[in-house]
Amino acid sequence: MAYDEGAAQRVREHFAGRGDIVEKKMFGGIAFMLRGHMCCGILNDSLMARVGPTQYAVALQRPHAREMDFTGRAMKGFVHVAPPGFAADAALNEWLTLCEDFVASLPPK
Repeated sequence: MAYDEGAAQRVREHFAGRGDIVEKKMFGGIAFMLRGHMCCGILNDSLMARVGPTQYAVALQRPHAREMDFTGRAMKGFVHVAPPGFAADAALNEWLTLCEDFVASLPPK
């Protein structure tokens, strides 16, 4: 399994009832696209959070967050959050809201 289905289901429940969210296999996991932009996702058991450049440094200071990199270079504006960092529903909702707020600021695709 390339991603934790239980974590993915929690993200699905957060976005339930929204017609502007699409799931897409990406990065070897699953991504949740908002209006055509990657918003967040699950890779292995970690949350991929697209927080944007202005919230990036602050997000990295949060417990269990680290830089997201696939090629040895950090992807600015994206962080990985280890499972303890989003184990509580309130923590997951905070991360997902941060992602939604950033992606909502982008022009539609």
